[in-house]
Amino acid sequence: MAVKFITAKEAASMVPNGVNFGSNGFMGTAFAEEIAMELEQRFLETGEPNQLTLVFCAAQGDNDKRGLQHLAHEGMVRRMIGAHYGMARKLGELVVQNKVVAYDFPQGVMCHLLRTTAAHQPGELTQVGLGTFVDPRVSGGKMNDMTKKEEDLVQLLQVNGEDYLFYKSIPLDYVIIGGTYADENGNISFEREGSKAEALAMAQACRNSGGTVFVQVQKVVKAGSLDPQKVEIPGVLVDYVVVASDLKYCAQNFGTEYNPGFSGEHRMSLSEFTPAPLNSKKAIARRAAMELENDSTVNLGIGVPEFISSVAVEEGISDKFTLTVESGLFGGNPQSGHDFGESLNPESMIAMPSMFDFYDGGGLDQAFVGFAQGDTAGNVNVSKFSGRLPGCGGFIDITQNAKKLYFCGTFSAAGLKTEIGDGKLKIVTEGKSMKFCEQVEQITFSAKTAIANNQPVMYITERAVFRLTKDGLMLCEAAPGIDVENDILSLMPVRPIISPDFHLMDARIFIDEKMGLSE
Repeated sequence: MAVKFITAKEAASMVPNGVNFGSNGFMGTAFAEEIAMELEQRFLETGEPNQLTLVFCAAQGDNDKRGLQHLAHEGMVRRMIGAHYGMARKLGELVVQNKVVAYDFPQGVMCHLLRTTAAHQPGELTQVGLGTFVDPRVSGGKMNDMTKKEEDLVQLLQVNGEDYLFYKSIPLDYVIIGGTYADENGNISFEREGSKAEALAMAQACRNSGGTVFVQVQKVVKAGSLDPQKVEIPGVLVDYVVVASDLKYCAQNFGTEYNPGFSGEHRMSLSEFTPAPLNSKKAIARRAAMELENDSTVNLGIGVPEFISSVAVEEGISDKFTLTVESGLFGGNPQSGHDFGESLNPESMIAMPSMFDFYDGGGLDQAFVGFAQGDTAGNVNVSKFSGRLPGCGGFIDITQNAKKLYFCGTFSAAGLKTEIGDGKLKIVTEGKSMKFCEQVEQITFSAKTAIANNQPVMYITERAVFRLTKDGLMLCEAAPGIDVENDILSLMPVRPIISPDFHLMDARIFIDEKMGLSE
Protein backbone atom coordinates (compact mmCIF):
# COMPACT_ATOMS: atom_id res chain seq x y z
CA MET A 1 0.00 0.00 0.00
CA ALA A 2 1.34 3.43 -0.95
CA VAL A 3 1.73 5.86 1.95
CA LYS A 4 -1.24 8.14 2.57
CA PHE A 5 -1.23 11.66 3.99
CA ILE A 6 -3.90 12.37 6.62
CA THR A 7 -4.61 14.68 9.56
CA ALA A 8 -3.90 13.86 13.19
CA LYS A 9 -7.64 13.65 13.84
CA GLU A 10 -8.05 11.14 11.00
CA ALA A 11 -5.16 9.08 12.39
CA ALA A 12 -6.74 9.03 15.83
CA SER A 13 -10.06 7.91 14.39
CA MET A 14 -8.45 4.78 12.89
CA VAL A 15 -7.18 3.23 16.14
CA PRO A 16 -9.65 0.51 17.26
CA ASN A 17 -10.38 -0.74 20.76
CA GLY A 18 -8.31 -3.41 22.48
CA VAL A 19 -5.18 -3.28 20.31
CA ASN A 20 -1.48 -3.23 21.19
CA PHE A 21 -0.51 0.41 20.76
CA GLY A 22 3.11 1.61 20.73
CA SER A 23 4.53 5.13 21.00
CA ASN A 24 8.08 6.25 20.21
CA GLY A 25 10.07 8.98 21.89
CA PHE A 26 12.31 10.12 24.73
CA MET A 27 10.37 12.65 26.82
CA GLY A 28 9.25 14.94 23.96
CA THR A 29 11.84 13.93 21.38
CA ALA A 30 10.45 12.13 18.31
CA PHE A 31 7.04 11.84 19.98
CA ALA A 32 3.87 12.32 17.88
CA GLU A 33 2.28 14.89 20.18
CA GLU A 34 -0.62 15.98 17.98
CA ILE A 35 -1.78 12.43 17.25
CA ALA A 36 -1.70 11.63 20.98
CA MET A 37 -3.66 14.79 21.67
CA GLU A 38 -6.33 13.82 19.13
CA LEU A 39 -6.54 10.31 20.58
CA GLU A 40 -7.29 11.83 23.97
CA GLN A 41 -9.92 14.16 22.51
CA ARG A 42 -11.64 11.28 20.71
CA PHE A 43 -11.72 9.20 23.90
CA LEU A 44 -13.17 12.05 25.95
CA GLU A 45 -15.89 12.60 23.36
CA THR A 46 -16.75 8.99 22.46
CA GLY A 47 -15.12 6.65 24.97
CA GLU A 48 -12.95 5.19 22.18
CA PRO A 49 -10.37 3.89 21.66
CA ASN A 50 -10.45 1.93 24.89
CA GLN A 51 -8.87 -1.14 26.51
CA LEU A 52 -5.56 -0.45 24.79
CA THR A 53 -2.31 -2.22 25.64
CA LEU A 54 0.22 0.63 25.71
CA VAL A 55 3.82 -0.26 24.85
CA PHE A 56 6.62 2.29 25.31
CA CYS A 57 10.29 2.47 26.20
CA ALA A 58 11.40 5.83 27.55
CA ALA A 59 9.88 8.68 29.54
CA GLN A 60 7.35 10.30 27.20
CA GLY A 61 5.81 13.28 28.95
CA ASP A 62 6.33 16.57 30.76
CA ASN A 63 4.53 15.63 34.00
CA ASP A 64 1.79 18.05 33.02
CA LYS A 65 -0.39 17.64 29.93
CA ARG A 66 1.84 16.41 27.13
CA GLY A 67 3.22 13.08 25.97
CA LEU A 68 1.63 9.92 27.33
CA GLN A 69 -0.30 12.03 29.80
CA HIS A 70 -2.86 12.26 26.96
CA LEU A 71 -3.57 8.54 27.34
CA ALA A 72 -3.79 8.51 31.12
CA HIS A 73 -7.54 7.99 31.42
CA GLU A 74 -9.22 5.11 33.21
CA GLY A 75 -10.67 2.77 30.59
CA MET A 76 -8.62 4.14 27.72
CA VAL A 77 -5.68 1.89 28.62
CA ARG A 78 -6.19 -1.58 30.07
CA ARG A 79 -2.58 -2.73 30.17
CA MET A 80 0.83 -1.05 30.03
CA ILE A 81 4.23 -2.53 29.26
CA GLY A 82 6.95 0.08 29.57
CA ALA A 83 10.19 1.16 31.16
CA HIS A 84 9.80 4.65 32.60
CA TYR A 85 6.54 6.16 33.84
CA GLY A 86 8.13 9.08 35.67
CA MET A 87 7.40 11.87 33.19
CA ALA A 88 3.84 10.65 32.60
CA ARG A 89 2.94 10.59 36.25
CA LYS A 90 -0.79 10.23 35.61
CA LEU A 91 -0.10 6.80 34.12
CA GLY A 92 1.83 5.88 37.24
CA GLU A 93 -1.06 7.03 39.39
CA LEU A 94 -3.42 4.66 37.56
CA VAL A 95 -0.99 1.83 38.32
CA VAL A 96 -0.69 2.72 42.02
CA GLN A 97 -4.48 2.96 42.24
CA ASN A 98 -4.71 -0.57 40.79
CA LYS A 99 -6.81 0.61 37.83
CA VAL A 100 -4.62 -0.76 35.02
CA VAL A 101 -2.45 -3.80 34.45
CA ALA A 102 1.19 -2.67 34.41
CA TYR A 103 4.57 -4.25 33.75
CA ASP A 104 7.82 -2.37 34.21
CA PHE A 105 10.86 -3.67 32.35
CA PRO A 106 14.36 -2.23 31.77
CA GLN A 107 14.49 0.32 28.99
CA GLY A 108 17.15 -1.52 27.02
CA VAL A 109 15.11 -4.70 27.24
CA MET A 110 12.06 -2.85 25.92
CA CYS A 111 14.10 -1.49 23.01
CA HIS A 112 15.47 -4.92 22.19
CA LEU A 113 12.01 -6.50 22.39
CA LEU A 114 11.03 -4.30 19.46
CA ARG A 115 13.80 -5.89 17.45
CA THR A 116 12.92 -9.43 18.50
CA THR A 117 9.30 -8.70 17.54
CA ALA A 118 10.41 -7.36 14.16
CA ALA A 119 12.51 -10.48 13.57
CA HIS A 120 9.68 -12.82 14.69
CA GLN A 121 11.86 -14.12 17.51
CA PRO A 122 10.17 -15.34 20.70
CA GLY A 123 11.87 -12.81 22.94
CA GLU A 124 15.00 -11.33 24.52
CA LEU A 125 17.44 -13.52 26.49
CA THR A 126 19.60 -11.44 28.83
CA GLN A 127 21.01 -11.24 32.32
CA VAL A 128 19.73 -7.66 32.70
CA GLY A 129 17.39 -7.57 35.67
CA LEU A 130 18.67 -10.56 37.64
CA GLY A 131 18.09 -10.02 41.35
CA THR A 132 15.86 -6.97 40.80
CA PHE A 133 12.08 -6.65 40.92
CA VAL A 134 11.80 -7.78 37.29
CA ASP A 135 13.28 -11.17 38.18
CA PRO A 136 10.34 -13.65 38.32
CA ARG A 137 11.69 -14.88 41.65
CA VAL A 138 10.76 -11.42 42.95
CA SER A 139 7.76 -10.00 41.05
CA GLY A 140 8.47 -10.44 37.34
CA GLY A 141 8.03 -6.74 36.72
CA LYS A 142 4.38 -6.80 37.82
CA MET A 143 3.68 -3.45 39.43
CA ASN A 144 0.38 -3.90 41.30
CA ASP A 145 -2.07 -6.50 42.62
CA MET A 146 -4.17 -6.35 39.46
CA THR A 147 -1.16 -7.46 37.39
CA LYS A 148 -0.41 -10.46 39.60
CA LYS A 149 -3.40 -12.21 38.01
CA GLU A 150 -2.06 -11.62 34.49
CA GLU A 151 0.33 -13.69 32.40
CA ASP A 152 4.05 -13.86 33.16
CA LEU A 153 6.05 -11.96 30.55
CA VAL A 154 9.48 -12.87 31.92
CA GLN A 155 10.91 -16.30 32.75
CA LEU A 156 14.04 -17.52 34.51
CA LEU A 157 16.14 -19.84 32.32
CA GLN A 158 19.53 -21.50 32.65
CA VAL A 159 22.00 -21.39 29.77
CA ASN A 160 25.42 -23.03 30.11
CA GLY A 161 24.89 -23.22 33.85
CA GLU A 162 24.13 -19.51 34.26
CA ASP A 163 20.88 -17.74 35.12
CA TYR A 164 19.22 -15.65 32.41
CA LEU A 165 15.93 -13.81 32.07
CA PHE A 166 13.77 -14.37 29.01
CA TYR A 167 11.37 -11.54 28.13
CA LYS A 168 8.56 -12.36 25.69
CA SER A 169 8.21 -10.43 22.42
CA ILE A 170 5.22 -8.10 22.12
CA PRO A 171 3.42 -7.80 18.74
CA LEU A 172 2.28 -4.27 17.86
CA ASP A 173 -0.92 -3.37 16.01
CA TYR A 174 -0.63 0.42 15.81
CA VAL A 175 2.27 2.80 16.55
CA ILE A 176 2.83 6.55 16.49
CA ILE A 177 6.26 8.07 15.80
CA GLY A 178 7.54 11.63 15.41
CA GLY A 179 10.04 12.64 12.70
CA THR A 180 11.25 15.75 10.83
CA TYR A 181 10.31 15.48 7.15
CA ALA A 182 8.50 12.96 4.97
CA ASP A 183 8.98 12.80 1.24
CA GLU A 184 6.15 11.94 -1.13
CA ASN A 185 7.05 8.24 -0.85
CA GLY A 186 6.83 8.24 2.95
CA ASN A 187 10.56 8.16 3.71
CA ILE A 188 11.07 9.84 7.09
CA SER A 189 14.13 11.94 7.97
CA PHE A 190 15.31 12.92 11.45
CA GLU A 191 17.76 15.77 10.78
CA ARG A 192 16.11 18.26 13.15
CA GLU A 193 15.58 15.75 15.98
CA GLY A 194 17.71 15.62 19.11
CA SER A 195 17.49 11.82 19.24
CA LYS A 196 16.34 8.94 17.05
CA ALA A 197 15.07 7.05 20.08
CA GLU A 198 13.62 3.64 19.07
CA ALA A 199 11.84 4.90 15.93
CA LEU A 200 13.21 2.44 13.37
CA ALA A 201 12.86 -0.61 15.63
CA MET A 202 9.27 0.35 16.52
CA ALA A 203 8.29 0.85 12.87
CA GLN A 204 9.83 -2.51 11.92
CA ALA A 205 8.17 -4.29 14.85
CA CYS A 206 4.75 -2.94 13.93
CA ARG A 207 5.04 -3.50 10.18
CA ASN A 208 6.27 -7.08 10.64
CA SER A 209 3.42 -7.69 13.10
CA GLY A 210 0.99 -6.76 10.33
CA GLY A 211 0.24 -3.48 12.07
CA THR A 212 -0.23 0.15 11.05
CA VAL A 213 2.52 2.79 11.33
CA PHE A 214 1.65 6.49 11.73
CA VAL A 215 4.43 9.10 11.55
CA GLN A 216 3.93 12.76 12.45
CA VAL A 217 6.28 15.21 10.65
CA GLN A 218 6.84 18.92 10.17
CA LYS A 219 6.59 19.03 6.37
CA VAL A 220 6.33 16.92 3.22
CA VAL A 221 9.04 17.36 0.59
CA LYS A 222 9.45 16.16 -3.00
CA ALA A 223 10.25 12.48 -3.57
CA GLY A 224 13.98 11.88 -3.86
CA SER A 225 14.94 15.18 -2.22
CA LEU A 226 15.86 13.74 1.19
CA ASP A 227 19.47 12.84 1.91
CA PRO A 228 19.29 9.02 2.25
CA GLN A 229 21.78 9.17 5.13
CA LYS A 230 19.27 11.26 7.08
CA VAL A 231 16.33 8.94 6.43
CA GLU A 232 15.75 6.91 9.59
CA ILE A 233 12.52 5.16 8.55
CA PRO A 234 12.17 3.89 4.95
CA GLY A 235 8.83 4.60 3.32
CA VAL A 236 8.02 0.90 2.96
CA LEU A 237 7.57 0.79 6.75
CA VAL A 238 5.14 3.74 6.87
CA ASP A 239 1.38 3.52 6.29
CA TYR A 240 0.24 7.05 7.10
CA VAL A 241 1.97 10.42 7.40
CA VAL A 242 0.50 13.24 9.48
CA VAL A 243 1.77 16.76 8.84
CA ALA A 244 1.47 18.62 12.13
CA SER A 245 -0.94 21.54 12.05
CA ASP A 246 1.46 23.61 14.14
CA LEU A 247 5.22 23.31 14.74
CA LYS A 248 4.59 23.50 18.48
CA TYR A 249 3.59 19.82 18.19
CA CYS A 250 7.04 19.03 16.73
CA ALA A 251 9.27 20.42 19.48
CA GLN A 252 12.71 18.84 19.85
CA ASN A 253 11.83 18.24 23.48
CA PHE A 254 9.31 19.49 25.98
CA GLY A 255 11.86 22.03 27.25
CA THR A 256 13.04 23.47 23.93
CA GLU A 257 11.11 23.95 20.70
CA TYR A 258 14.25 23.99 18.55
CA ASN A 259 17.99 24.27 19.09
CA PRO A 260 20.27 23.35 16.15
CA GLY A 261 22.91 22.42 18.71
CA PHE A 262 20.74 19.54 19.92
CA SER A 263 20.34 18.04 16.46
CA GLY A 264 23.99 18.58 15.52
CA GLU A 265 23.12 20.90 12.64
CA HIS A 266 25.34 23.62 14.13
CA ARG A 267 27.91 23.84 16.90
CA MET A 268 26.66 26.19 19.60
CA SER A 269 28.85 28.34 21.81
CA LEU A 270 29.11 27.66 25.53
CA SER A 271 30.02 31.29 26.20
CA GLU A 272 26.69 31.92 27.93
CA PHE A 273 27.24 29.09 30.42
CA THR A 274 26.29 30.01 33.99
CA PRO A 275 27.65 27.85 36.83
CA ALA A 276 25.05 26.27 39.10
CA PRO A 277 24.74 27.81 42.58
CA LEU A 278 26.57 26.03 45.39
CA ASN A 279 24.03 23.86 47.19
CA SER A 280 23.72 20.24 48.32
CA LYS A 281 23.17 18.91 44.81
CA LYS A 282 26.16 20.74 43.41
CA ALA A 283 28.31 19.55 46.32
CA ILE A 284 27.37 15.96 45.46
CA ALA A 285 28.11 16.58 41.78
CA ARG A 286 31.50 18.07 42.68
CA ARG A 287 32.47 15.03 44.76
CA ALA A 288 31.27 12.78 41.94
CA ALA A 289 33.23 14.77 39.35
CA MET A 290 36.40 13.98 41.29
CA GLU A 291 35.85 10.34 40.29
CA LEU A 292 35.78 11.08 36.55
CA GLU A 293 38.60 9.35 34.74
CA ASN A 294 40.51 10.46 31.66
CA ASP A 295 39.34 8.86 28.39
CA SER A 296 36.38 7.18 30.08
CA THR A 297 32.94 6.69 28.55
CA VAL A 298 30.31 7.93 30.99
CA ASN A 299 26.54 7.97 31.52
CA LEU A 300 24.85 10.58 33.69
CA GLY A 301 21.39 9.74 35.01
CA ILE A 302 18.48 12.05 35.69
CA GLY A 303 18.36 14.12 38.88
CA VAL A 304 21.49 15.04 40.84
CA PRO A 305 23.86 13.43 38.28
CA GLU A 306 22.69 16.02 35.73
CA PHE A 307 24.74 18.58 37.66
CA ILE A 308 27.98 16.69 36.98
CA SER A 309 27.94 17.89 33.37
CA SER A 310 27.63 21.49 34.59
CA VAL A 311 30.50 21.01 37.05
CA ALA A 312 32.65 19.52 34.29
CA VAL A 313 32.04 22.56 32.06
CA GLU A 314 32.76 24.95 34.93
CA GLU A 315 35.99 23.13 35.77
CA GLY A 316 37.10 22.94 32.14
CA ILE A 317 37.37 19.14 32.05
CA SER A 318 34.58 18.26 29.60
CA ASP A 319 37.10 17.20 26.97
CA LYS A 320 38.74 14.63 29.26
CA PHE A 321 35.99 12.01 28.86
CA THR A 322 32.96 11.19 26.69
CA LEU A 323 29.49 11.68 28.10
CA THR A 324 26.68 9.53 26.70
CA VAL A 325 22.90 9.59 26.98
CA GLU A 326 20.85 6.40 26.74
CA SER A 327 18.66 7.99 24.07
CA GLY A 328 21.59 7.32 21.69
CA LEU A 329 23.98 10.27 22.08
CA PHE A 330 27.76 10.37 22.39
CA GLY A 331 29.64 13.52 23.36
CA GLY A 332 28.52 17.08 23.94
CA ASN A 333 26.87 18.37 27.09
CA PRO A 334 23.83 16.34 28.21
CA GLN A 335 20.85 18.49 29.12
CA SER A 336 18.61 18.41 32.18
CA GLY A 337 15.00 19.04 33.14
CA HIS A 338 12.53 18.87 30.26
CA ASP A 339 15.45 18.66 27.84
CA PHE A 340 16.83 15.48 29.39
CA GLY A 341 17.67 13.05 26.60
CA GLU A 342 19.30 15.78 24.51
CA SER A 343 22.94 16.79 24.35
CA LEU A 344 24.26 20.16 23.22
CA ASN A 345 26.80 19.66 20.42
CA PRO A 346 26.77 15.84 20.32
CA GLU A 347 29.51 14.06 18.41
CA SER A 348 27.42 11.09 17.36
CA MET A 349 23.78 10.03 17.37
CA ILE A 350 22.72 6.38 17.11
CA ALA A 351 19.43 4.56 17.66
CA MET A 352 18.51 3.86 21.29
CA PRO A 353 18.45 0.04 20.92
CA SER A 354 22.02 0.20 19.61
CA MET A 355 23.09 2.34 22.57
CA PHE A 356 21.76 -0.30 24.93
CA ASP A 357 23.70 -2.96 23.00
CA PHE A 358 26.78 -0.91 23.88
CA TYR A 359 25.74 -0.49 27.51
CA ASP A 360 24.74 -4.13 28.02
CA GLY A 361 28.10 -5.29 26.69
CA GLY A 362 30.01 -3.30 29.31
CA GLY A 363 30.81 -0.27 27.13
CA LEU A 364 30.32 2.19 29.99
CA ASP A 365 33.43 2.80 32.06
CA GLN A 366 31.54 4.87 34.61
CA ALA A 367 27.87 5.50 35.39
CA PHE A 368 26.57 8.18 37.76
CA VAL A 369 22.89 7.70 38.68
CA GLY A 370 20.47 8.93 41.31
CA PHE A 371 18.74 6.99 44.07
CA ALA A 372 15.51 7.34 46.02
CA GLN A 373 16.20 4.66 48.64
CA GLY A 374 19.18 2.59 49.69
CA ASP A 375 19.28 -0.16 52.27
CA THR A 376 21.88 -1.59 54.60
CA ALA A 377 22.78 -4.34 52.12
CA GLY A 378 23.47 -1.77 49.41
CA ASN A 379 20.35 -2.36 47.30
CA VAL A 380 18.88 0.74 45.65
CA ASN A 381 15.32 1.65 44.69
CA VAL A 382 14.33 4.26 42.11
CA SER A 383 11.30 2.57 40.55
CA LYS A 384 8.48 2.47 43.14
CA PHE A 385 8.39 4.30 46.47
CA SER A 386 6.19 6.48 48.68
CA GLY A 387 3.10 5.87 46.54
CA ARG A 388 4.86 6.87 43.33
CA LEU A 389 5.76 4.80 40.28
CA PRO A 390 8.58 6.39 38.27
CA GLY A 391 9.58 3.00 36.83
CA CYS A 392 13.10 1.76 36.22
CA GLY A 393 13.81 3.32 32.81
CA GLY A 394 17.36 2.50 31.72
CA PHE A 395 18.54 2.33 35.34
CA ILE A 396 18.81 -1.47 35.53
CA ASP A 397 20.63 -1.87 32.21
CA ILE A 398 23.08 0.90 33.11
CA THR A 399 23.76 0.09 36.76
CA GLN A 400 24.16 -3.64 36.20
CA ASN A 401 26.64 -3.35 33.35
CA ALA A 402 28.81 -0.26 33.98
CA LYS A 403 32.39 -1.08 34.94
CA LYS A 404 32.22 1.39 37.85
CA LEU A 405 29.03 2.68 39.44
CA TYR A 406 28.26 5.79 41.50
CA PHE A 407 24.92 6.55 43.18
CA CYS A 408 24.42 10.29 43.73
CA GLY A 409 21.74 11.79 45.96
CA THR A 410 21.05 13.68 49.16
CA PHE A 411 21.24 11.79 52.44
CA SER A 412 17.67 12.79 53.31
CA ALA A 413 14.70 14.21 51.44
CA ALA A 414 11.56 16.28 52.05
CA GLY A 415 12.80 19.48 53.62
CA LEU A 416 16.59 19.11 53.82
CA LYS A 417 18.26 22.52 54.19
CA THR A 418 22.01 23.06 54.39
CA GLU A 419 24.54 25.87 54.62
CA ILE A 420 27.71 25.50 52.58
CA GLY A 421 30.77 27.72 52.77
CA ASP A 422 34.30 28.13 54.07
CA GLY A 423 35.01 24.51 53.23
CA LYS A 424 32.30 23.14 55.52
CA LEU A 425 28.76 21.75 55.43
CA LYS A 426 26.13 22.48 58.07
CA ILE A 427 22.74 20.76 58.35
CA VAL A 428 20.23 23.54 59.07
CA THR A 429 17.05 21.46 58.80
CA GLU A 430 17.11 17.69 58.43
CA GLY A 431 14.90 16.12 55.78
CA LYS A 432 11.84 14.25 57.01
CA SER A 433 12.63 11.17 54.95
CA MET A 434 15.90 9.28 55.30
CA LYS A 435 17.19 7.79 52.05
CA PHE A 436 18.92 4.86 53.81
CA CYS A 437 16.41 2.40 55.24
CA GLU A 438 16.43 -1.14 56.59
CA GLN A 439 14.98 -2.57 53.37
CA VAL A 440 14.07 -0.81 50.12
CA GLU A 441 10.47 -1.04 48.92
CA GLN A 442 11.63 -2.41 45.57
CA ILE A 443 15.03 -3.61 44.38
CA THR A 444 15.98 -1.72 41.21
CA PHE A 445 19.70 -2.29 41.79
CA SER A 446 20.76 -5.62 43.28
CA ALA A 447 23.81 -5.37 45.54
CA LYS A 448 24.08 -9.16 45.55
CA THR A 449 24.41 -9.21 41.75
CA ALA A 450 26.99 -6.40 41.85
CA ILE A 451 29.10 -8.21 44.44
CA ALA A 452 28.94 -11.43 42.41
CA ASN A 453 30.14 -9.46 39.38
CA ASN A 454 32.95 -7.74 41.37
CA GLN A 455 31.52 -4.35 40.41
CA PRO A 456 32.95 -1.33 42.32
CA VAL A 457 30.04 0.71 43.72
CA MET A 458 30.10 4.07 45.53
CA TYR A 459 27.26 6.03 47.19
CA ILE A 460 27.86 9.80 47.23
CA THR A 461 25.77 12.18 49.34
CA GLU A 462 26.30 15.78 50.41
CA ARG A 463 27.56 14.65 53.83
CA ALA A 464 28.93 11.12 53.42
CA VAL A 465 30.51 8.75 50.93
CA PHE A 466 30.00 4.99 51.18
CA ARG A 467 31.32 1.98 49.28
CA LEU A 468 29.67 -1.39 48.75
CA THR A 469 31.31 -4.39 50.37
CA LYS A 470 30.23 -8.01 50.74
CA ASP A 471 29.32 -7.16 54.34
CA GLY A 472 27.21 -4.11 53.46
CA LEU A 473 27.86 -0.39 53.27
CA MET A 474 31.20 1.05 54.37
CA LEU A 475 31.46 4.71 55.43
CA CYS A 476 34.59 6.14 53.82
CA GLU A 477 34.24 9.94 53.99
CA ALA A 478 32.25 12.63 55.77
CA ALA A 479 31.90 16.32 54.99
CA PRO A 480 33.90 18.82 57.04
CA GLY A 481 31.62 20.40 59.66
CA ILE A 482 29.44 17.30 60.03
CA ASP A 483 28.92 15.47 63.33
CA VAL A 484 29.44 11.91 62.11
CA GLU A 485 27.50 10.32 64.96
CA ASN A 486 24.49 12.66 64.97
CA ASP A 487 24.28 13.58 61.28
CA ILE A 488 25.08 10.20 59.74
CA LEU A 489 25.31 7.11 61.93
CA SER A 490 22.33 7.76 64.19
CA LEU A 491 20.11 8.32 61.14
CA MET A 492 20.81 4.90 59.61
CA PRO A 493 18.85 1.79 60.70
CA VAL A 494 22.05 -0.27 60.84
CA ARG A 495 25.44 1.25 61.51
CA PRO A 496 27.68 0.87 58.48
CA ILE A 497 31.20 -0.46 58.58
CA ILE A 498 33.71 2.34 59.14
CA SER A 499 36.58 2.30 56.68
CA PRO A 500 40.07 1.99 58.18
CA ASP A 501 40.94 4.80 55.76
CA PHE A 502 38.04 7.04 56.85
CA HIS A 503 38.71 10.72 56.16
CA LEU A 504 37.01 14.05 55.49
CA MET A 505 35.74 14.99 52.04
CA ASP A 506 37.85 17.51 50.10
CA ALA A 507 37.18 20.99 51.51
CA ARG A 508 37.22 22.49 48.00
CA ILE A 509 33.80 20.94 47.42
CA PHE A 510 32.33 23.34 49.99
CA ILE A 511 33.94 26.59 48.82
CA ASP A 512 32.08 28.77 46.32
CA GLU A 513 34.83 28.96 43.71
CA LYS A 514 36.36 26.63 41.12
CA MET A 515 37.97 23.52 42.58
CA GLY A 516 40.78 23.38 40.03
CA LEU A 517 39.99 19.89 38.73
CA SER A 518 41.60 20.69 35.37
CA GLU A 519 44.92 20.84 37.18
